[in-house]
Amino acid sequence: MMSPGITKLTAGILALGLLSACDSEIGTEVSRAAARSVVNDVIQDRFPGLPVAPITDCVIDNASGSEIVTIASSVGSAISDRTIGLIVDIARRPATLACITDRAAPQVIGRILLDIGA
Repeated sequence: MMSPGITKLTAGILALGLLSACDSEIGTEVSRAAARSVVNDVIQDRFPGLPVAPITDCVIDNASGSEIVTIASSVGSAISDRTIGLIVDIARRPATLACITDRAAPQVIGRILLDIGA
């Protein structure tokens, strides 16, 4: 029986944490998925109208392992200003900006062309 202080979400996160300790590849994927969720929320909030998925992928792909863990720790809770700042800092890196240009620019240009009726 689950005590009142432990929610299903907490139990699920604990189970994933225990599972990730067994296999570093699984742990990496769990952390990346959690971080991806947080980055999606930040991108949608700070940059409405931009294609979220390619920008998120670029941020995650250019974050270090410790940065991913830091970002992932915000899943299921309020995202701190520190975490938002970290995501923005990663997004500003030259490699991340190049990735965003390659992956997101076509979608942005396509959206603009649709909006102007070209």
